[in-house]
Order: sequence, then structure tokens, then C-alpha cells
Amino acid sequence: MNQVAVKENASGLPAQVELEKTIANAIDIAKASGASAAEAVISAETGFCVTARMGEVETVEHNRDNGLGITVYFGHRKGSASTTDTSEQGIRSTVQAACDIARYTSEDKCAGPADKQDLATEFLDLDMNHPWEIDTNSAIDLALECEAAALEYDKRVNNSEGGSVSSHTGLRVYGTSHGFLGGYASSYHSVSCAVIAEDATGMERDYWYSSARQSDALEDMASIGCKAAERTLARLGGQKLSTRTAPILFSADVAASLLGHFVSAIRGRSLYRKASFMLDRVGEQVFADHIRIHEQPHLLGALGSAPFDNEGVVTTPRDLITDGVLQGYVLDSYAARRLGLHTTGNAGGVHNLTIEPGELDAQGLLKEMDTGLLVTELMGSAVNGVTGDYSRGAAGFWVEGGKIQYPVSEITIAGHLNDMYKNIVAVGNDVDLRRSTRTGSILLEEMTIAGE
Repeated sequence: MNQVAVKENASGLPAQVELEKTIANAIDIAKASGASAAEAVISAETGFCVTARMGEVETVEHNRDNGLGITVYFGHRKGSASTTDTSEQGIRSTVQAACDIARYTSEDKCAGPADKQDLATEFLDLDMNHPWEIDTNSAIDLALECEAAALEYDKRVNNSEGGSVSSHTGLRVYGTSHGFLGGYASSYHSVSCAVIAEDATGMERDYWYSSARQSDALEDMASIGCKAAERTLARLGGQKLSTRTAPILFSADVAASLLGHFVSAIRGRSLYRKASFMLDRVGEQVFADHIRIHEQPHLLGALGSAPFDNEGVVTTPRDLITDGVLQGYVLDSYAARRLGLHTTGNAGGVHNLTIEPGELDAQGLLKEMDTGLLVTELMGSAVNGVTGDYSRGAAGFWVEGGKIQYPVSEITIAGHLNDMYKNIVAVGNDVDLRRSTRTGSILLEEMTIAGE
């Protein structure tokens, strides 16, 4: 049987009501097959990405994807299957595959959809869907403009990895056998440029990008290219440091990784496996006492916003850290049951995780640090979530008297996340809004720098 044709909206996505019908049908088939409970999700996405390199078009990619996932429960036995065929026969075959799996799996008393009382009943419009009405030729022109600005910035910028323009719009609908059915559309647009500069000291590479839900919120093409060139040129003539301890300032575009390690440590999966240095620490001071970290899931147009999580559980603003004290964990329904706790609406991740900024901007933080290392790039992933040990390759700039002195490369910074979090001196107000984690630059009292 051919796949069922569905009506599309202006963005090229199927109408939400059509996907809701598919979800309802899949759940009905699962219940008719003997499942005691079921949940299903369907997603559709359309988009493009164009890349120009050295003044010529390098790639033009268009994507159009859809997929259905179904999970069934026979008591506490669970089975899951997925398909891209949403015809009646395709759905039936997928449900049957999930049922066959469930009948042979072991029982898990924590398995099952989210509890009905936790599900969203009102679906907020968070202004997340703004398709970009642009044709391929116009997108190519923008990519060429962005790259040209970088290559023309300085004669030492003599090579390029390309300028790219991409746009994607998606629609996700989720439903359960106990009555939840909802979805929302979202868009994501980005422009990036990466170039290479060379002088007598060697070659360096760097990049810059802009991303947003709305295309008119993107940075100007020329400014993105110029920023990529400026950052690359600043890295020329990099020096090594001797091994030492010194204050460390993480620039805003890399500081988000510090919060990422924290979230990983308080995520349910790490906790019920007892594989986290944050285990059983709710109520303890784990950050400096001036630090507040919170979720803001309902910010209009933000990249991490969501009216409900991937299980349909309503999202709510909440503090994870207040005055440095850990307030709670990041849990989906399964992890919460394993831990004897309650879901926090975080199936699929955190929503606009925000560390409250201070009063200083990036330059103010340099002056506050006076002498130390400004980190602008991190490499490798030698971070142990069980012990909290931290060690990563880094590059950046050595600072003295509150001013950048010279670029630094081929170093490693090391410490322990417990100490690093408690030794945060300040958070900048230069908040980077290009991702779902919202943070400014972060100044730490000191870390070990391993060099020559």
C-alpha cells in the first residue's frame, strides 16, 4: 500500500491534525493488539543547507524526513519500534513489531508512560515556528557574502572551510493511551563561517556563527564573516605556557560546557546508576553562594523552550541551584520511579538552562581577573562524571593587567568540578543566546594549567 497523502501547510510540513490522526490510529492498533498502555511520537522535518567555499558553491542539501515511533507495554514489559512508513499497513507492522519485542522482554516495574496527572492540559504558544521564506539561490548568495567578508578582511586570511546557511522547520506530535495528544512546530536557522589565516608563525583556524528561531534575528552576513576572520587572526603567534595555577575565564561561547557537565551529573540516568559525583547532594551547597541556575521553559522564541517534555509532562520554571545550593535533579518519569522521586518534566533534556548573570561584561571580567587565562576553545572530553575530575585541552589568551597579552595554545586545564563550581568568582552579562543553555563568561578563582 502506498503511503497516505496528507495535506501540508505553508512551511512544507504536514498539517498537525493529520499527524494527530496517525498517532491516535497507532495507539488504537496497539490497544487492539492487547497492549495495556502505549505511547507514540511522529515527527516531520524539512530544511536545507548550502555551503560556499573559496567563492564557489560546494554543497546544496535538502532534507525532508518523517518518522513514527511506537512503544507498547504489556504490564511492565516494554517494546519499541519505529518506521518511516505511515500507511495503515506500515503502522500495523510497526505496532506488531513492538508487541513482539514486549512479549519477550523482562518486566521492569518502573516502565510505562508518564502518569496522567503530570501531563500538560494546556498547550502554550511559545512563538517557536518562523519558517524562512528563502530560495536556494538567495541562500547561496548569503553564504558567498559571509565567506567573502572573511576572506577580504585581511590578506593573511588565505583559505576557508566555507560559509554555510541552513534552515530547518519541524513538527513533533506525541500521544499516549491515557489521553494525551499534542504537538508543536519549531524552526531553526543558522549561518556560519570558518576560515584559516597564515603568517610567519604558522596557520590557525577559527569560526563564528549565528542561530535563531527567526531569520531576521540572525547577525548580518558580513559581520559573521568579519568576526570569523578577526577571531582567526587573533590566534596567530600562539605561545605555550609553563605549568602553573592561575585564574581561568571561560568565554561565553565555551562556558556552557561547564553547565553541561553539571546537568549530566544530576540527570536521572547517572543517579540511579550511582555514577555521578552529585549523588545524594540535594540540599548541599555545590556552587558558590552567589550562583543561581534555573530553567525557563516558556521564554517566547527561545531555542530551549517547550510547553511539555518528550513524555507530554508539563514544563515549569524552576531553580536547580539557589544561592549555590542544589534544589533538585533532572528527571524523566522512568528515572523518577527508579529513584522514588517525581518527574521534573525533563524527558529530552533541560529547557533554557540559565545561570543568572552578574553586572560585569567580558571586558569587566578581564579586569576583575587581572592576570590569568582566557579560554576560548576546549578540546577533548576527559571529564569523569563519576568522580568529577576535569581535564581538557584548551586554547585562548594570556591576560595581564586586565588586558590580553598574547594567544596561548597546546595547554591543558585541570581541576575538579566540585572545586570549580564552588570557586566561580563571577558570571558575565555577555549572555550567549545562540543555544539552549544561556550563560555569559564565567570566571573561576583558579585551575591548574599544564604546559611546558
